Amino acid sequence: MAQGSEAPWGIMKTLLILRHAKSSWDDSMLRDHDRPLNKRGKRDAPRMGRLLTDEGLVPDIIVTSTARRAVDTAELVAEAAQYTGEILRDESLYGAPASVYLDVLQSMDDANATVMLVGHNPAIEHLVGTFGSRPERMPTAALARVRLQTEDWAAADPSHDAELVDVWRPKELP
Repeated sequence: MAQGSEAPWGIMKTLLILRHAKSSWDDSMLRDHDRPLNKRGKRDAPRMGRLLTDEGLVPDIIVTSTARRAVDTAELVAEAAQYTGEILRDESLYGAPASVYLDVLQSMDDANATVMLVGHNPAIEHLVGTFGSRPERMPTAALARVRLQTEDWAAADPSHDAELVDVWRPKELP
C-alpha cells in the first residue's frame, strides 16, 4: 500500500481523484443512478487500476459514489490494482458539488496516506481544478493525483500546500 513519506515537502498525503468510466445509455428505462458501464468503460477501468500499480499508487482506501457506474469502476480499478482494502460507498457523492467531495476527504482517517475518490463530473473537474493552477479536462476514467503537505485529512486545503502532480486520461495512455 502507498504510504505517507518524508520528502522535501515534509509529511505528505496523496489524493487520487477518478471519474467513473464510460457508462451505457442502451436502456432508456434505467434511472441515471443505475446505468452500468459500457464496453469501453469495462476496458478503461482496469487500465487505470494497472496504472495505479505501475505508479506505486495503490490507495489505502477507496470511496465511491453509489451510482452503479461509479461502483463498477471502483471495483474494476481495485481488482486490476490488486487492492485488497474496503471500497466505501458514499451516497452523498452522487450528484454532489466538489465541496462535498472535499468534505468526504476531510473526514478520512489519518491512517490512510492515500485516498481515492470516485465520482462524477462536473464535480470531479471542479475538484481537480481547485488543486491545480488551471482547469483540467476529466473525461470518463480520467485519474488525477494530488500531493498534499499535511498530516491529517481534516486540514486538507486545496488553496494551501497542495499540488496537482499528474492527470492521466485513458486515450493518452500507451
